[in-house]
Amino acid sequence: MAIQPVLTYPHPSLKQKIADSPLNLELLTRVLTDLNDTMNQHDGCVGLAAPQIGYSQRCVIVDVSQSPRAGENHGLLKLINPVILEASEWKVSREGCLSFPDLLANVKRAQKIRLSAYNEKLEPFEMTALGFEAMAIQHELDHLDGILFLDRIRSSKDLFERRKHPASL
Repeated sequence: MAIQPVLTYPHPSLKQKIADSPLNLELLTRVLTDLNDTMNQHDGCVGLAAPQIGYSQRCVIVDVSQSPRAGENHGLLKLINPVILEASEWKVSREGCLSFPDLLANVKRAQKIRLSAYNEKLEPFEMTALGFEAMAIQHELDHLDGILFLDRIRSSKDLFERRKHPASL
């Protein structure tokens, strides 16, 4: 298992819809481990989708627990073949993406979602996520359908350049 390079736009893999993953424990364990290892190498990153690191698998990980925006959350989530069943309480908030390292955007997302998925043991489950965690999950699930956060903005006024910290210049 290893840290993988994150694909950046305009890499064509970022715009491809991914079919459901076969429930192959060995393959999915490798993908989820690489997702976790890669996410942990990026300060402030709260989620990552398999297509962002070159895997054509319908898998994401999300962990908002260390974010000041976290609120109520489930800690580290490993989601295989996730499907949003219900979405409500819409709100516009700012988000970023490792595949667009220089941009932020205001995006309208549901603040309450219910979803179904398989966990890392290939067990089916359902859960409800709220607030920032719900937004992060939706962002990552969009990657599985080839939808980028910039596809969700209403106008160029919702797009911002990410400020660089002096240490990263």
